[in-house]
Amino acid sequence: MKILVCISCVPDTTSKIVIDPATSQISSQGLTFIVGPYDDYALSRAIEIKESHSAEVIVLHVGTAESEPLIRKCLALGADSAVRIDGNPISSNQIASAIVDYVRANPVDLILMGKESIDYNSGIVHGLVAGALGYVHFNPVMHLDMTADGLHLTVEMDGGKMEINCTLPAVLGCQEPIAEWKIPSMRGIMTARTKEILILPLSSPSEVQLVKADIAETARKNKMITADEAEQLIDLLRTETNVL
Repeated sequence: MKILVCISCVPDTTSKIVIDPATSQISSQGLTFIVGPYDDYALSRAIEIKESHSAEVIVLHVGTAESEPLIRKCLALGADSAVRIDGNPISSNQIASAIVDYVRANPVDLILMGKESIDYNSGIVHGLVAGALGYVHFNPVMHLDMTADGLHLTVEMDGGKMEINCTLPAVLGCQEPIAEWKIPSMRGIMTARTKEILILPLSSPSEVQLVKADIAETARKNKMITADEAEQLIDLLRTETNVL
């Protein structure tokens, strides 16, 4: 059984986002990048399945060479191999197309990824991939077990959750508590250093052009309002945020 885990590399939530005035786009200078937290859950569950069902786990990332240390972290956690599709994608559709092209050339049984990335939060890549491949698709998946016929899932829904049995192949968007985050061992770190990362070209063109990025600076302002100053809070919501 082959499991493909697609990861995103996103700014740490503690990083301050800055716009480069020369390009009018987000500057990566000084940013700390991490593997998307929901992708971490997906990878952790894939590794657990590998340990109990002798599966092969492949990590795939669409991005530039700067992401390779994070890809090696995934290898250190227990992934068997890694693929980096070299490029700087600017749309969910472009990322999904790259994943689809890879899977068509290298079929897998199960594709796992986070329910969304925490940078743009589009949450549509898994659906685009499943639709293009004709695979079963569920999101967000909270629990995943292998069965004799396929998968047993717990999927979050409005007002609760539902239990589902489905067949393979499938594409799943994952979230907690599908697995516990894992920490790489020293042995895993040393082994990951020697593993090759397969690099493929990004052949899918983007239909989107990023012209300019803006940051709402007002969203970064924090003001403490005591309980007896409720009228001041209402005035601030009306005058500074245009919420009211």
